[in-house]
Amino acid sequence: MELQPPFRKIIHVDMDAFFASVEQLDNPELRGKPIAVGGGESRGVVAAASYEARKFGVKSAMSGVLAKQKCPSLIFVKPNFSRYKEVSYQIREIFYEYTDLVEPLSLDEAYLDVTENKKGNPSASLIAQEIRNRIFEETGLHASAGISINKFIAKVASDINKPNGQKTINPEEVIQFLEELPVHKFYGVGKVTAAKMYNLGIFVGNDLKKKSVEELTNLFGKSGLHYYHIVRGIHNSKVKPDRIRKSVGAETTFFENISSEIFMIEKLEKIADELERRMKKSDTKGKTITLKIKYSDFSQQTRSKTMEYFMQEKFEFFPVVKELLYQEKLKNSVRLLGISFGNLNTEKTTPIWVQLKFDF
Repeated sequence: MELQPPFRKIIHVDMDAFFASVEQLDNPELRGKPIAVGGGESRGVVAAASYEARKFGVKSAMSGVLAKQKCPSLIFVKPNFSRYKEVSYQIREIFYEYTDLVEPLSLDEAYLDVTENKKGNPSASLIAQEIRNRIFEETGLHASAGISINKFIAKVASDINKPNGQKTINPEEVIQFLEELPVHKFYGVGKVTAAKMYNLGIFVGNDLKKKSVEELTNLFGKSGLHYYHIVRGIHNSKVKPDRIRKSVGAETTFFENISSEIFMIEKLEKIADELERRMKKSDTKGKTITLKIKYSDFSQQTRSKTMEYFMQEKFEFFPVVKELLYQEKLKNSVRLLGISFGNLNTEKTTPIWVQLKFDF
């Protein structure tokens, strides 16, 4: 059976070792070293492991004791979920510049439907590359991506060239790709199901494809129908945007720490330009403006002020930013500055997104 157009263009973006990578970004002394977020030598489990730790077999959900046995030089780091959320929202702002059809799965991954996109770019692969470049330029973090005609294949594809890579499965490649794919790599097939399939002589997609829908339903219940469809490239689940934007912001991390407030004003001017662009792009205004300051010792401070009216343009809000900067003396040199708007005018009727279809 051949798949018939029109095809959607779906991107699955997956951050590489997200929690661990954020910790290494914020703490230069951890870069290049095997670290585990969470866990501990006596109790707890690993929430995330850096790629340096993964080389020793350290994985998420592994006990801290076992992780330390596998990698004696492993460094345990306490999770900082508020920081991970902050970076995650920054990354999502990039996604929304390309499409409003964004479905976050977690802090570190999301589906994007770019069939119709804000850039007018017909190539989903080029959009994925551009998004990954933007993420690195604006956050210093690497992301991988999978691109294909549906969410299922895009998610499987995003794991193929990790880390810091991407894989496109074009429409004409889908059937062969799925027939050759080991069943344990099918998204949703866990260890128990994979073992059951192996015992039944089902090792790759083509083996699965030989089973009738009745056989698969008898063997795997409701999941049997799902397996019957996905191995044939049929997965019609749409990207479901579910968001209320609570803030819009922009920030910059400096290559060298700065201590001059005059120099900081110059940097904030550029950040404000970017914030104004994002506010206009999203047709958003806000009342509460926040100045974010991260010091050279990695401590962080925010200063906020709520106005009586909604603002969007730089000439309106930048005097407030300067006021917040001079509000009190800085306690140290600064490595990051950011400006964000909260208390947004987003309490409005949810728009209905019309999904157009184009050739892939």
